[in-house]
Amino acid sequence: MAFILVLLLTGCLNNHSGQDQALKNPDALPVTVMEVMPTSAPRIIETVGQTEGAKEVEVRPRVGGILLKHLYEEGVSVQADQPLFLIDPVPFRIALQRAKAQLSEQQARVADAKREVTRMRRLLAENFVSQRMFDTAATTLAVEEAALKNIFETVKQAKLDLSYTTVVAPVAGVSGRARFSEGSLVEAQNSLLTTIQQITPIWVRFSLSDHELIKLGGRLTDQTVTAIKLVLPDGSAYPLAGRINFTASSIDPMLGTQQLRAVFANPDKRLLPGQFVRVHVQTGEYNDIFLVPQPAVLAEDTGKYVYLANEQNEAVIQPVQAGEWSGKDWIILDGLKRGDRVIIDNLIRLRPDIKIDPQLSNIGKPIN
Repeated sequence: MAFILVLLLTGCLNNHSGQDQALKNPDALPVTVMEVMPTSAPRIIETVGQTEGAKEVEVRPRVGGILLKHLYEEGVSVQADQPLFLIDPVPFRIALQRAKAQLSEQQARVADAKREVTRMRRLLAENFVSQRMFDTAATTLAVEEAALKNIFETVKQAKLDLSYTTVVAPVAGVSGRARFSEGSLVEAQNSLLTTIQQITPIWVRFSLSDHELIKLGGRLTDQTVTAIKLVLPDGSAYPLAGRINFTASSIDPMLGTQQLRAVFANPDKRLLPGQFVRVHVQTGEYNDIFLVPQPAVLAEDTGKYVYLANEQNEAVIQPVQAGEWSGKDWIILDGLKRGDRVIIDNLIRLRPDIKIDPQLSNIGKPIN
């Protein structure tokens, strides 16, 4: 009987305590709050960029003819001056031999003209010929020597053309596919045989709007950008930081953006030309700002706002000036002060001046 009486007394006391709590705040909405404290965060903005080779070279033949052979494997890395294609060299060998034969013939003519000038000079000294005859012989020698120089250049050009039948890589990089099959006729300067892209290092081209530039403190240069990083299409961070290597000196009037380019080391060729990546540009730090979880920052026509828990445990709207995201948080530049209790959950049920039952999040200080 004594045990039963103890149980009944305990139940009555617990029921009385619950009724007191309900009477104390019967309509309070349970919410979680965090006390915000000023802090610092990097001044970062994110934009979309596209990778491109640091050098993108078109390989074209310097002489025309029949493409006899591919001398490389498509899509692999090639070295500078590595042979890539062979154009039929036979016509160019014939042209070289013909030029050499003309050279020999002309050398014989020059030698004969020199002998004639020597003979005419001796006869002129003995008054056996006139000055005019000597001048004619000297002029003939000059003409033949000029023709010899011209043929020398023809031979050099023929040798050069013959060497051009082996098309080599102008730079080191990753080769593209061959645009002409073996046996095709290619034209000098016009036929695009393949391309070579230098991807170590690799460039990333991107742009920022006027509004974004203002957030970062104005026009960007390689001195004002303190860090630049990439996020790959799969969401992973690229491990190597880059640096700015080009900034446009003016705003594009058609797009209203400043064009920029960064260079990144690419030793393992993880980045390929043409990829779209996210670019994080940092230009220093924000000081005396507040970090608030992204879901806690709401938006309306007049701007962004948060719900605060006031001293009477009521929900009140507080307009804020939000900057950029920092991880999973919003950077709040203005509108909050030290110790403000920001409501971070149950937001869909909140209304201004509604009674709340605030519970402190593990972020922030205990509630007094």
